[in-house]
Amino acid sequence: ATRLLRERQLKKPRVQRFLVTKLGEDWIFLVLLGITMALVSWTMDYASAKSLQGYKWMYRELRGNILLQYLVWVIYPMVLIIFATIFCHLVAPQAIGSGIPEMKTILRGVVLKEYLTLRAFISKVVGLTAALGSGLPIGKEGPFVHIASMCATVLSKFMSFFSGSPYCYTDILTVGCAVGVGCCFGTPLGGVLFSIEVTSTYFAVRNYWRGYFAATFSAFIFRVLSVINKDTVTITALFRTKFRMDFPFDLQELPAFAIIGIGCGFLGAFFVYLNRQVILFMKRPNAITRFLTKYRVIYPCVVSFVIATLTFPPALGQFMAGELMPRESINSMFDNFTWNKIWGAPVPAGLGLSSAWLHPDVNIFIVIALFLIMRFWMSAISTTMPVPSGAFMPVFVLGAAFGRLVGEIMAALFPHGILFDGILYRIIPGGYAVIGAAAMSGAVTHTVSTAVICFEITGQISHVLPMMVAVILANMVAQGLQPSLYDSIIQVKKLPYFPELGFGHISQHNVFVEDIMVRKVKFLCSQSTYRELLHLLESTTLKTIPLVDSKESMILLGSIERSELLALCDWWLSAERRILMQDPDLSGQIISDSEVQVLYLSSSFLNYLLVVVLDLSWHFLKQVKAWEESEMDKPLDFDQIRIDPSPFQLVERTSLHKTHTLFSLLGLSHAYVTSIGKLVGVVALKELQKAIEGSASSGVLMRPPLASFRDSTRKTSKASPTSVQTNTFLYIWINQKKRTHLYHQK
Repeated sequence: ATRLLRERQLKKPRVQRFLVTKLGEDWIFLVLLGITMALVSWTMDYASAKSLQGYKWMYRELRGNILLQYLVWVIYPMVLIIFATIFCHLVAPQAIGSGIPEMKTILRGVVLKEYLTLRAFISKVVGLTAALGSGLPIGKEGPFVHIASMCATVLSKFMSFFSGSPYCYTDILTVGCAVGVGCCFGTPLGGVLFSIEVTSTYFAVRNYWRGYFAATFSAFIFRVLSVINKDTVTITALFRTKFRMDFPFDLQELPAFAIIGIGCGFLGAFFVYLNRQVILFMKRPNAITRFLTKYRVIYPCVVSFVIATLTFPPALGQFMAGELMPRESINSMFDNFTWNKIWGAPVPAGLGLSSAWLHPDVNIFIVIALFLIMRFWMSAISTTMPVPSGAFMPVFVLGAAFGRLVGEIMAALFPHGILFDGILYRIIPGGYAVIGAAAMSGAVTHTVSTAVICFEITGQISHVLPMMVAVILANMVAQGLQPSLYDSIIQVKKLPYFPELGFGHISQHNVFVEDIMVRKVKFLCSQSTYRELLHLLESTTLKTIPLVDSKESMILLGSIERSELLALCDWWLSAERRILMQDPDLSGQIISDSEVQVLYLSSSFLNYLLVVVLDLSWHFLKQVKAWEESEMDKPLDFDQIRIDPSPFQLVERTSLHKTHTLFSLLGLSHAYVTSIGKLVGVVALKELQKAIEGSASSGVLMRPPLASFRDSTRKTSKASPTSVQTNTFLYIWINQKKRTHLYHQK
């Protein structure tokens, strides 16, 4: 019995270790992330839906009193938007906006503090729920990518307790982005592809199964919760359509689908341009912007007031289906009815929400066109308010409206349908709306996975061919005119970005690292003294400093972090070290080394402080200064610091194309340039950015050798001594710190 008891006691720690190890595995983390995000997504949808129901209920109950109806219609969204603005500003200003541009920057390797914290998570969830409940044209998908990434970061810190080792930072953020899109609309396939296209230049295939597993599990739980709440009878698509499957479209309709794609490309580029101009106007230093910055609530209050006033149903809103909320607009535009045939005739049974588009005195084409025009600028302005807001859903609605308009025009041109094999098949304007929604959202975000998202949202792939044609055409047009919405925000906010290389430019292979690198590199050598180190640290703010063998050979031995060098200098000239290294002849004036060690080991902190004070009082400042001067001329003790023996290196003849690929793939901020092991220069993001933009702007561009070096030499010759000692990599690093500080202030 005693032996069995001992065996059980020995097995118990093994079982505990086994359970702890298993709880730290990847699939447990992915399941928890999927469940958490599904609960958050469903809760937000439920709260915002109840808010909109209360909004519509109050409006209907006051029917007959136009003034009270107007007050409710205007004040309700204003209160929610003001609450979201104040809450985000007080809790975490980092929650404002979409979040995808910031996630793209973070995945690039830039550290943006406070963007992935629990405070930002709470601020984003509460602020976005209030904004969605206001009924304004604000999307959920972009902010939810940020929410899922924050949740993945917080959850990974908790799970690392079980696994014993931290999770890979980039991997968890990649999975978080995929889950964010997947559980937003219950679209795991399109969600993973969309997150890859939007946030990643290069994607690690090892994260593919993680993204699909977490996104699928999250989308499943999200739809199951809807069934449990009796929102739907069974698990089904979010905007389910019932288009004809046997003959969904005719080849004669392909030109119309191509027109939708090209038109959405132009509209998407103009949307990005308009959004950027609004943001730039708000950043312009003038009296109006200073006033709006000082009183942050006024701008969102005015925007919500104007939009609510223009969409008031008894007024102008009756001519553009103003009573419909964003999701109601999508459901109505995806129906199987042909509105221009119904207009002016008795309303058929089962029309439902689509009756809001039928005005007895205004043609249906005018109603859709007015809706498209008004919602276009409303959406562009709404996404600039200081609240959590995305642009995917508003753009999706705009694309559906444009596609529906083209579909209604086609139905009017072919009222009896299209003849095929002796059978007339009527045109379905709802199918055109689905294609327009995919094309418009793809044009604004520069993605093609929006087609897959539309397949999953509608539950049908009947229009797969025309949808892909329209999305590709929209991307071709939009990419030639404007950057994507997220890249545009990155540029406007001046976040560190990495421009893409133009396709087929021969100059990418004719420009080399030696043409763009900075040759005057600050470095340390094995013979450097502490005086030289202090001078280097005071004159520059480099994050890492290269270490070479000697000034003559310049053989690169590695790189050292600035924090390591600062700690070394602090210790070398510290009072503690001065006491420990004091000359034995002065033992009568100060305590001995052994006594110092005894005091230090016994933690007699007050006695130790007293010794330090007595030491400073007994020795004159000249003696202390003399000791410091003698210590400053001693060589550096590199055995006391950590050295990176393999910093990333390039050779002089590395092409611009290959350098861009390496920086994008590895997330580099700088690279040292060597020639047979000899340090000859450094290239950072700024040099690479200037070279890429110079190469792409002129097409085939042949830069002369050392052109960028000669330009930098001319600039530094006119600069101050401090700026001469600061290289380009330092400049990039300082700007990143300043931008992070500005975000804290906002």
